[in-house]
Amino acid sequence: MAVDVRQYEAVFRELGDGIEGVLKYDELHRMLFAQDASVYQEQPLGVVFPKTREDVQMIVRMAAKGGFSLVPRAAGTSLAGQCVGAGLVVDTGRFMNRILELNVEESWVRVEPGVILDDLNRYLAPYDLFFAPDTSTANRCMIGGMVGNNSCGSHSILYGNTMAHVLEMGVVLSDGSFEMLGEWNEAKLRDRMGRGDRLGQALTAIDHVARVHGDLILDRYPRREVVRRNTGYPLDDVVNRAPYTTGGKPFSLARFMCGTEGTLGLVTEIKLNLVPRPKHKLAICVHFDTLDGALRATLEAVLHNPAAVELIDKRILDQTLENIEQRKNRDWVVGDPAAILAIEFFRDSEAELDEASERLIEAFKELGLGYAYPVLRPPDDKRVWELRKAGLGILMGIVGDVKPVTVVEDTAVPVDTLPEYIREFAEIMDAYGTACVYYAHASVGLLHLRPELNLKLESDVERFKGIAQDVADLVKRHRGAISGEHGDGRIRSPLLERFYGADIMEYHREVKQAFDPQGIFNPGIIVDPKPIDEDFRFEPGRPVPEVRTYFNWSEDQGLVRAAEKCNGAGACRKAPAAGGTMCPSYMATRDEKDSTRGRANVFRTLLTGAEPEAAFGSKDLKDALDLCLSCKACKSECPANVDMAKMKAEYLQHYYDQKGAPLSAYLFGYYTALSRLGALVPGVTNWLMQFVLTRWILNLVFGISRERQMPLYAEQTFRKMFQAHRRAHGVRGSAEKTVWLYVDPFTEYTEPVIAMSAVKVLEAADYRVEILPLADDGRTFISKGLIRQAKKLANQNVRTMSALLDEFPGRMVVGLEPSSLLTFRDETIDLVDDELRAAAKQFAARCMLFDEFVDREQAAKRFEVAWTAPQQPEVLLHGHCHQKALVGVGATERVLARAGYQTRTLATGCCGMAGSFGYEADHYDVSMKIGELVLFPELRKAGQEQSIAAPGTSCRHQIKDGVNRVAEHPAVLLAQRL
Repeated sequence: MAVDVRQYEAVFRELGDGIEGVLKYDELHRMLFAQDASVYQEQPLGVVFPKTREDVQMIVRMAAKGGFSLVPRAAGTSLAGQCVGAGLVVDTGRFMNRILELNVEESWVRVEPGVILDDLNRYLAPYDLFFAPDTSTANRCMIGGMVGNNSCGSHSILYGNTMAHVLEMGVVLSDGSFEMLGEWNEAKLRDRMGRGDRLGQALTAIDHVARVHGDLILDRYPRREVVRRNTGYPLDDVVNRAPYTTGGKPFSLARFMCGTEGTLGLVTEIKLNLVPRPKHKLAICVHFDTLDGALRATLEAVLHNPAAVELIDKRILDQTLENIEQRKNRDWVVGDPAAILAIEFFRDSEAELDEASERLIEAFKELGLGYAYPVLRPPDDKRVWELRKAGLGILMGIVGDVKPVTVVEDTAVPVDTLPEYIREFAEIMDAYGTACVYYAHASVGLLHLRPELNLKLESDVERFKGIAQDVADLVKRHRGAISGEHGDGRIRSPLLERFYGADIMEYHREVKQAFDPQGIFNPGIIVDPKPIDEDFRFEPGRPVPEVRTYFNWSEDQGLVRAAEKCNGAGACRKAPAAGGTMCPSYMATRDEKDSTRGRANVFRTLLTGAEPEAAFGSKDLKDALDLCLSCKACKSECPANVDMAKMKAEYLQHYYDQKGAPLSAYLFGYYTALSRLGALVPGVTNWLMQFVLTRWILNLVFGISRERQMPLYAEQTFRKMFQAHRRAHGVRGSAEKTVWLYVDPFTEYTEPVIAMSAVKVLEAADYRVEILPLADDGRTFISKGLIRQAKKLANQNVRTMSALLDEFPGRMVVGLEPSSLLTFRDETIDLVDDELRAAAKQFAARCMLFDEFVDREQAAKRFEVAWTAPQQPEVLLHGHCHQKALVGVGATERVLARAGYQTRTLATGCCGMAGSFGYEADHYDVSMKIGELVLFPELRKAGQEQSIAAPGTSCRHQIKDGVNRVAEHPAVLLAQRL
């Protein structure tokens, strides 16, 4: 049951007034931070975002004063539930994210805990250095979280874990004191112990445990060769170092803090060891008919000095076929393997790489291991690792209530016992009657093992608990670790006493008590845990709520399950420099509520509450969705394919049903009808729209930013221009090469030259152009949440097209504006009545973007045009969000190249305009901030004379407003080369 936060209001007011950072304890933020990437959910008191070390110290002191606990959090991607608790969440990721100091000569860097791993390594790249542990969440995970979990990564066989690279650490202890921790010789250790302060008490407890119980600890802990070990406090690491082991390396409390999951103190800065970047690398992807064959091959692979040996099983490979983004990354897969080992080599020369790979492949063939051995070198090898890293999110996107759950997914055993361990593990799975997914770090004896269970069923919760206990016993017999890298958290802490014994756990409590006598830091983690099945996201035995919807959500088995697809992995929280589009508003604000994960969590929490229908009237949900640009990037870039744009549209119609729609929704939603009127007298309409009083009224009544100029109408609509073209030139092109050109409302009324350019290009290649008899696609209705109107229009469009498709089999629909044409391929299918869905899918299959169609026809040698020569002008290409999400920009790149352009595709995300979003006064600042992330700086750097291609009308207007440059549609650029 949620705690009544009102009892802490006085101390919270004092805390909020006393820090530079931000404190939030409203209902929305409590929902946002109630879960991580685990199976757990518990509403916290609120969340505080410190900016300085002094903020952290005050937070700790106020927690002691107010009697509440603290839950440390960075990116919140924890799989074991260590970021879930009833206290005040301390999120260091939002503000404490500076790189403080770099020493290239000594190969170290000092950072704050909120620094993202990939951002750090991009910063270090010019110096040929990097921080070696490389988690699959590297584009959003933070150094503080890596310290808390003692994270590893794919290359741990070479580089070890985070602990191995932490030199010093700044920590705030439970009395609010700050200490800089590092390696200490025995004299310094004795000196610090003798001071009697909080740190001295903590050191005394560790010293006592290590001296008195060292032999028992080494006997019970995992075997030394198990590199990945994050089970309980690292007492064995202390025992193996000086002064407790003669000749051992110096004692380091900074090392000891790694993997303690925020239970002993709050980290404010970390000094990290850096290593040289590998000079040359390649990946060999060995395919196997059986999982056992892959495991046996691992024993051979590790003898060849690899940098990584990663396993991907058939379940993940099959799921990548259903994922828009990952389908692009699997062209190297041969046949239908049961498992693949991705084996990476680092060497100092290409010759050494060739020798290593040839020797490995030869050894495998001699042993009869594997049936295909594709070798991928940079940059192609990136596809292998992108697919491997996406495994977790892809698995959680599986439709339905049965999911591969995290319960024993993090076990590690000695590599020499791995095949035997997996065979025994499989027997446990058979005994419980459950399937299981196998993937990850075979080289170090760690496979992520995910039994497929439905935690909404009480019977499967019992299986969950039984599997956890039986596997813990199995790992113990193999002298492994029940957590190899993801930590104990809520899920494995209850198993520690079973694994280590009551005496070892008493030593853990002794250490925890000395560090944190009031139990402020992350209570219930490692020591004195809650039951393993308490605070699940789902209430076992409770039916999934059913809510009425306007869209068809059958492919997700309903709207509730669509929201549940988000597992919290947080791929939507990546930094702009990481590439991709998801999630543009989060990139601008760095606020959890503006991430796809945050929005999905609020959706799910409300839809699974006591009154599911009440979710649609929730102001909290409206606030969370407010900055969603409906870019659709989440539909492809989110590993689970959460479609937040569609969910937002669904929500808005329900919200309007209860509260009424704002005037701005009608202004933008009925763009086609209003444009039809405005285009009757374009000169007068344009004058009025530029008139100061009109812009003031638009701002006051409709919320349109006075910083924006609404798109002006062309002197002639496209249809009038096309009629004149036909009168002057007659019907051109071959009848057997007829296409329908869909001219969307934006092109029809404001940029008809684009459609005329497309006509000229198509006719030059002997295609006959007919105008598709549809005036609107419903994009503006959908983007403004007017789903009833969009549904009515979709039904009309599909009925119209159904007869035409039968009459003209094979004829294609070619569209110019990505957001409009792709509406037919995406939302229309889920909007139409059930009896029209088959026809809608047939219609969608006939629809192609202009660039796509030209590319297809050129590849088939049916599109012959004489382009002008010989100059090859350079053009910068910025892709439209919907285009990037649903079809990609490859076709655009190819058709421009064939026409003689040197095309450079910018690594931009969303431009920030997103239809009406950027025109609205409330969104203008965020819109421009999104543009400034990548797009605007890239265009300014390119210079005023540089040609720019942008297929999207919103993108072109944003570029004009942001950097005062004119961008052209690819059809216009092609026409210029005729």
